Amino acid sequence: MTTKGPLYKQIIIPMGSDNSKKFLSTSGDHVTNINCALKGIKSDVIIDFIRSDYRNLIVISNKVTASSDISVINKYVKNSNDLDINDIQDA
Repeated sequence: MTTKGPLYKQIIIPMGSDNSKKFLSTSGDHVTNINCALKGIKSDVIIDFIRSDYRNLIVISNKVTASSDISVINKYVKNSNDLDINDIQDA
């Protein structure tokens, strides 16, 4: 799901709290890697930061993302080490 607001853009990836904690423990590295992957497809989107709430991982970007950008981010998250992929849903 993508949400557009006046000051920010976010991609919400539903996942369990255990997966969110594991992913956020190295979120700085993940932001860098996702931005490199987005540059690889020549996207103008840049990920600013990643946060979580109770059951979602929320990726904040500089502009509204296209479906190809969302696909790259979903693929990256699902291929991350130490995550239970059965507990991650598509954005």
